[in-house]
Amino acid sequence: MEALLTSTLAVAIAEIGDKTQLLAFLLATRFKKPLPIILGIFIATIANHAAAAWMGDWVASLISPQVLTWVVGLSFIAVAIWILVPDKADDEDNKLYQYGPFVASLVLFFIAEIGDKTQVATVLLAAKYDQLFMVIMGTTLGMLIANVPVVFAGQFSADKLPLNWIRGITCALFAIMGISTLIWA
Repeated sequence: MEALLTSTLAVAIAEIGDKTQLLAFLLATRFKKPLPIILGIFIATIANHAAAAWMGDWVASLISPQVLTWVVGLSFIAVAIWILVPDKADDEDNKLYQYGPFVASLVLFFIAEIGDKTQVATVLLAAKYDQLFMVIMGTTLGMLIANVPVVFAGQFSADKLPLNWIRGITCALFAIMGISTLIWA
């Protein structure tokens, strides 16, 4: 249960103000069809985070537990620092829009998540916890918790959120996970 809850909380908070949340906002305002957008986000996230979790699990099997502890702990701290760098929305006029809200959401979300903070967090969480399914469920749930309200709101603006505070809290959360991994592993 710890893997599920930690994964959900970490990704839900880290996703606030992230480029994929901004992408969800752009898709919602462009298409005004929330259900196909949410389904695209859901499938893209499962595929992307399953690959990321598998990678984290695989890397964890290759190195000793002592080295893994240091790699995961220091990586969580690196993600904490990375979170402080604000994301910007990608090109608003994309050729994928011609294929409709589902295909545009699916493809754009999958691509936007490659190398994103939440994907890196998924790799780290899978390496830390030996519960691949729970990490994938948690990170996917976290993405949906952060993005579904944005899609339904449509006119919701990320500019109204206290993003500096949210980034600071998220940074602290990942730093705490990194430090606790190093101390109590």
